[in-house]
Amino acid sequence: MVRLNRIYTRTGDAGSSGLADGSRLSKADARFAAIGDVDEANSAIGLALRSIEDADVRDTLTRIQNDLFDLGADLATPGEDFTATDGALRIVAAQVAWLEARIDAANAALAPLTSFILPGGSAGASALHLARAVTRRAERSGVALARAAPVNPQALAYLNRLSDLLFVFCRTLNRNGADDVLWVPGANR
Repeated sequence: MVRLNRIYTRTGDAGSSGLADGSRLSKADARFAAIGDVDEANSAIGLALRSIEDADVRDTLTRIQNDLFDLGADLATPGEDFTATDGALRIVAAQVAWLEARIDAANAALAPLTSFILPGGSAGASALHLARAVTRRAERSGVALARAAPVNPQALAYLNRLSDLLFVFCRTLNRNGADDVLWVPGANR
């Protein structure tokens, strides 16, 4: 259980921040860029939830928000052992498989795409399109971190699947694709 008595500690005033193992890195480090982008994706999902009434989508996104905190903790735990323990939160294959099952279930109700779609449609879908784009950035930041330090492959897979699920949910919220905004290539030439 997390317990925060003080919100500010002053330990980061010089531009560094602490990791789960007690080590400190510059706040400009790729690890903190990835952690921050995951946090931003989580915040974008939270904002999108304000415009979503579909109970199934809401429940799924709320669970995902909790997983994204776990994913942030995973990224904040350096090392090469990605085994989940009581002392180290790690994203596991079952969490990725759960996302895949949600994608398959939601996508089954949708007509196949005949065009790329533009970010838009309903308020909830539009907000989730933004969350999807931020999630893609979080994935790119995680990949960039993985070029410099070991990163749990399941964390990267989770972000990849999450952006796919958000895309499918955008279509769900657009009346199962009926209100998708279709891209018309070269329309304004």
